[in-house]
Formats: sequence, C-alpha cells, structure tokens
Amino acid sequence: MSTARFTALDALHRSLGATMTDFAGWDMPLRYASERDEHNAVRTRAGLFDLSHMGEITVTGPAAADFLNFALVGNIGTVAVGRARYTMICAEDGGILDDLIVYRLDDTEYMVVANAGNAQIVLDALTARADGFDAEVRDDRDAYALLAVQGPESPAILASVTDADLDGLKYYAGLPGTVAGVPALIARTGYTGEDGFELFVAPEHAEHLWKALTEAGASHGLIPCGLSCRDTLRLEAGMPLYGHELTTELTPFDAGLGRVVKFEKEGDFVGRKALQAAAERAETAPPRKLVGLIAEGRRVPRAGYPVVAVGGTGSQVVGEVTSGAPSPTLGKPIAIAYVDAAHATPGTAGVAVDIRGSHEPYEVVALPFYKRQK
Repeated sequence: MSTARFTALDALHRSLGATMTDFAGWDMPLRYASERDEHNAVRTRAGLFDLSHMGEITVTGPAAADFLNFALVGNIGTVAVGRARYTMICAEDGGILDDLIVYRLDDTEYMVVANAGNAQIVLDALTARADGFDAEVRDDRDAYALLAVQGPESPAILASVTDADLDGLKYYAGLPGTVAGVPALIARTGYTGEDGFELFVAPEHAEHLWKALTEAGASHGLIPCGLSCRDTLRLEAGMPLYGHELTTELTPFDAGLGRVVKFEKEGDFVGRKALQAAAERAETAPPRKLVGLIAEGRRVPRAGYPVVAVGGTGSQVVGEVTSGAPSPTLGKPIAIAYVDAAHATPGTAGVAVDIRGSHEPYEVVALPFYKRQK
C-alpha cells in the first residue's frame, strides 16, 4: 500500500480546517469551506491554491532544446528565454502520455511541469529519450513548492509583495524574482480561465509565502481554495484534464488539440508518423469531437455517462461525458463530452445525457463555457 505524500503546507491546510483528499497519491485540500464561494472568489476577486503536487523536471545541457524537440510534440526550440509553452508528450503510437507546460529558464535550461499523476511516467520517458543527446534530465519534484494566486485581483495582490515587473510579464511567461522576501520563479500561468500567477519556491519558504499572500490579499477578498473549485473553474474555461479529456487512448488530434503538434520543426520526434496519420484522419473522417454540454434541467452529468441522440426512432449512443459538474458561473450543470461529429455542431437538436436511465436534455455548445473579459 502506497503512503500518501504531503506538501510543505500540509499542517497549514489542516489548521485552516481544510477537507483533505487523496489526489494522485498526495494528501491535498479539496475545499476549506464552500466550493461555490471559493469558485466565485476566483472569478470575481482572488483565490490562493497549493499546487505543490505538480511534477517539476529540469532539463539542462547544450542539446536541451534539440532533445525536447525530439521528446515532445511541440517546437520547444522556438520558446524564448523567460517564456513558457503548453505542449504534450506522446507515445510512439501517438497516444497522449501527459500534457505539460515547458518554461525556458535560460539558453540551455528548461523546466518541464507535469501533472502529479503522470510525473513519474514523464520523468521515465524523458530519461529514456535523452539517450544520445548532450542533455541531462533531473527530477526536481522535491525542490519546489508551487503556490498559485488566481483571479482579477491577483496582479494587485502580488504587486504589493514583489518589485518584479508584473505589468511586463505576459501570459505564458516567467521571470525570477523575490516575493515577500522569498526567491521565486513568477509565472503568469494558471488553470482557472482567469488572470493569475504560479509561484515556484523552495518548500521551506512555502508557509511564509502563503501567509504573506493571505495578508496581502485580505483587503482584496482573497481566500484559500481547494482542488474542487479548481476543477469547476477549469471545466468552465474548457481546459482539459488528464485522465478525463486526455488519455493514452487519444491523440492530440482526437482531443481537438492538434495545434500543439508541430510537424514543421526540424528532425524526427517521438510519435511523428502516428500523429501524421491521426492528423489526416481528423481531416477526412473526424472521429468524435470534444464539445460542451449545458443542461436544460438540474441533474448533474458525471464522467462516463453516455451521450445519446433522441429521435422519433428511439435513441442511440453518440458520445460520452468526460467531465461534468454544476457551474457556479452559469447556474446550471455543464459537461465536456466526446460526441460523434454528426451531433457535435453547436445547437444540434435532440442531444441528451443518459443519467441513470433518464435522458436529460442538453444543449451542445462550443468550448469554452466561460471566457474572461480582457
């Protein structure tokens, strides 16, 4: 039986009365009080998250860029120092092993951030693929704690505890700085659909930073937030979650994310041949497409529920829900689902979700459900 892992903020979460849950082998805060209040705080003010379960892997060396171009599907060589890129690592057959963010920290240094449940798989794959490249793959999961401040008030909150140039920090960029006296990599990234920052710090500095941000955010309405509202926030923003919208059974093209695959980059990369075939299939005979579903009623769909087309001749299964939850912002249940191309057009009539034998009507919409005002 595996032992749970704890973040550097574990005692603090418990002192705040958090409901804890197992997530990918980590004991993590699910919620502190009301999931709805936490969700709404991020949409309207700000929320503070502990994301220290994410897996950081450092890649260094003269051939680091060439190696990552071979190991991943994106063109990592074109990422400028101080910028980040969303990408994926695929198997030889094109199946998605994980979706990643890669930060270029220096000319020959990158940080690959993997999902908690896949961090070891990604580390093993990168280590195996580094053979023959003048590059080193280093497991830095224990070297970092990761805090996130997300929401419209987050720039003002962070600006009060750092002299880093936040105004000049673009989306998907990162810069080294000092936050509340603590050295940090400050990244303008997130998983909520809102503006916000992710702060990579040494674990021994995590508690000090959490408390400083809590104090700085008090007048801005910042509250601590758990994984439950992180899920409803990313769901509204149409962001995929590994194990739900992304799996080894699917290629990036199946997931509607073919844009992350860069065939134009020089040299071979793992999965190129299979992904070229998948790209051609997606053009000529698209498989199921990823769509949004909004409930007409109140019943909440869950992952694995069948999507059905209801007509005069009865019903037929045309898809499957991958994620579903009540949407605090829309005030209705929502879902992301893979649906046959013939029923994937927004506004398609007669689409329902089979919720324990009852066909609940749903509206097909384009993702995302929610997009923040710039």
